Amino acid sequence: MKLQGKDQFVQDMYTNVKAFKSKLVLFSRQILNKSFTHFPTLATVKETGAKVKKYSESLDALHGEFCLRFSDFEKIDKSLQLVACPLSQDPETAPEELQLELIDLQSNPVLKEKFNSLKLNDFYASLNEAAFPNLRRTAQKMLVLFGSTYVCEQTFSIMNINKASHRSQLTDQHLGSILRIATTKLTPDFDALAKKGDQQHCSH
Repeated sequence: MKLQGKDQFVQDMYTNVKAFKSKLVLFSRQILNKSFTHFPTLATVKETGAKVKKYSESLDALHGEFCLRFSDFEKIDKSLQLVACPLSQDPETAPEELQLELIDLQSNPVLKEKFNSLKLNDFYASLNEAAFPNLRRTAQKMLVLFGSTYVCEQTFSIMNINKASHRSQLTDQHLGSILRIATTKLTPDFDALAKKGDQQHCSH
């Protein structure tokens, strides 16, 4: 559920995945020891005690599947952490091209305040490009990663609703415009668009 919805950055989603993997390890260990703290309903079933090994193995298999499915993120985990928490990163362990910029960032109280008050993408957009070119570039790479399929699924649903048999005059260009309007965050200036119209019809 935490991986669904709009406006989620990939590092937040991967944090949820790592937390869930740790919970699976905890659940497996506790169930094997016949501790059902997090499964109160399971504790009320009489046959549970005889099946703890089976339940534990199922949780281990689920943990293994999550590790396999999200293995690619382990390769960029350090970069994700650096972008998500630049103020707490040790400059000496950061990539060489980012070390000096991290020190400048961590030494600037105004930027610290900005980091705490702005959304992550707005914060990096506000950084001076001349002073923090490498940090901005690294953040851009991480922030544009496609973290959720939500927008993609939403777009397909909109397309299926609009591309119906009774709308035979709908062209690909029309459909493209519909999808763009449906997925954009921008609000059109209807008054300005109306004034630009070449010809006004009272019937419209």
